[in-house]
Order: sequence, then C-alpha cells, then structure tokens
Amino acid sequence: MKTHRLLLLLTAFALLPACSLIPQKVPDEAPPLVDMEIDLAAAEEPADEDERQELDHGTFSGLVVGTARTTLDEEEPAGLRVVTVVENSPADAAGLEIDDILFVVVTPDGGELELAWPSEWRKLELETPPGAEITVLYDRAGLELEAKLVLVKRVRPPGREETARFRESRRAGVVLRTATEVEARSAGMGPGGGAVVIGLSLRSPWRAAGIRYGDLVVSVDGKAVAHPQVVLDAIRDGEEELAVGYLRPETGKSKVVTVPLTRREKETKSFYFPILWDYESEGGRSEMSILLGLFGYTRTAVAVRYRVLWLITFTRGDADRLVVTGGESDH
Repeated sequence: MKTHRLLLLLTAFALLPACSLIPQKVPDEAPPLVDMEIDLAAAEEPADEDERQELDHGTFSGLVVGTARTTLDEEEPAGLRVVTVVENSPADAAGLEIDDILFVVVTPDGGELELAWPSEWRKLELETPPGAEITVLYDRAGLELEAKLVLVKRVRPPGREETARFRESRRAGVVLRTATEVEARSAGMGPGGGAVVIGLSLRSPWRAAGIRYGDLVVSVDGKAVAHPQVVLDAIRDGEEELAVGYLRPETGKSKVVTVPLTRREKETKSFYFPILWDYESEGGRSEMSILLGLFGYTRTAVAVRYRVLWLITFTRGDADRLVVTGGESDH
C-alpha cells in the first residue's frame, strides 16, 4: 500500500511540466521598453570633421581631463581627474600631475567655477584669451593645493571624441547621445556638452511635449547640460516634472518645455499554485497550465496555442499574407 502511494506521489511530480515549487529568480532590471523607437539618422554621428577643423581653437592648458566620478550614478560632482599633462605646457610649468583632482577654477575676472565635467574645462579654454592667468584648486593625495596657469594660444584642435549613447527607460523613455564638438559649440557649450535626442518611447512625455529626434538638450531645470548624464541625474532625482531646454538645429530656435516624469506600469509576471495553477508572462509571451497540465495555453503577439488533455492542441495566429480591410477585399 505504501509503495502504491509512493508511486502516485512520484507520478504527480512527474506531471508538473509547467509548475514549480522553487521560487523563481526576481529580475534585477526592468525589461526594455517594447515601444522605444530609435531614429537612425539622429543616432549616426554627423560627418562634420571638416567644419570642426575650421572652428576657433581657443587656448591651450596642456591638460587632458576626465570626470573623477567612479561611476556615472554618483549624485555629487567629484571634480576632474588629470589624465594627461603635456610636456612643457602651462600645466606642466604649474606643477600639475596625472591623477590630480581639479575641483575649482578661478577665472581671470575673479569668478569661481566648480568643475564636474570635461566640457566645462574645454569651454574655459575656448573662452579664456591667450596670456590670461587662471587659478586651479586641486587635490593631490588628500592635500588641497593651488596652481596658476597662463594659457597660450592653441595651434591645432584636440583629437575628436567619439559619441556615446545613454538610455533612460523608467521615468522619461528617451535615448540620448553625446553631441559632437560642432553641435555643442553651436549652442554655446563646451565640447562634450549637450545631449542629442535619438530615441523616444511612443508613450514618452518628451514626445508629447513636442521634443523631436535630433533636438539638442541644453538644460534641465535651469542647469546647463555639460554631459548627457546631467539629464539622467535630473530625471532620476526629479519628483513630478522636469523643465527641459532644447535647441532645434534646423531652425536654430530654442525652447523650454515642462514635461512630467513617468513610472513603469506594474503587471503580474508569474503565479505558482503547485499542481493546480501555473501562470507566467514575460517579453510579450504568456503561458498558463491548470491541473497538472490538463489544460494550458501559450500566447504571443501573433499566435495562441491551446492544449487539452495533454494530447489535443489547437493553434491560431497570423498568416503569411496581408489582406485589405473593408469592402469586398475582406472576403
């Protein structure tokens, strides 16, 4: 008798193809937006190198800098890390070294600029005349130091920076890329500043507010966009809405619009009631099984398959041809 019960129990567990007594792994990230659209023309980096070469080169400090953030998700500015010091340059003469952290610069007119993004340093080089002196406050191994640099005229432009993409798919539904130097400087920003809109979700409030592919975002809540991450930070930290300032390159006109922030809709991904009911939905595909698979179905965007008594199946879905709707063409 005990052997008979054990066999029944083993058979029951063998008939659980879609049920699970083990908790399923909870996703760490939200799934990609199914309605996100990328504009290929806006996403492609413009072929504007000849135009870039013709721009005024500005002045030269002898520094190549990068953000000192350890991750782009950091909330507070961390200054600029010195990546390269050119030999015999103003920076070399001032004693600056690789891995120094620049956090404040005092301009020739006495103004102070807190540094967070490389575009801010490049903008300073472009706007400071040759022979002018700037004062840099920096950190070296925990010591706060000061250096004075006399900028000189730049004889050739720096190397071209490759563009990068940034996706936000929770609170705005947008994809941005870094602007080229030509695009950034056309909006009065330093090279590396600004963010070009290259993707929009169909439900993005940015789309509803009139923002289009190719628009250059120059400010968020009144703060200059020195890097696309500035936009992402503002979206992440915003409460209900965001003031987005942008320039439309083909018209040269700028505009500020107020856009609400969004959130992800919630949906039941899976439900397990061992032996009786098993339901799972992910990536536009849903499956359900009832009573050890006695009845079940699988549904996608284009087809549905029903299963009865483990043997009988019925599938219905899209055909491999189109039909014109309306009138006699429906038949």
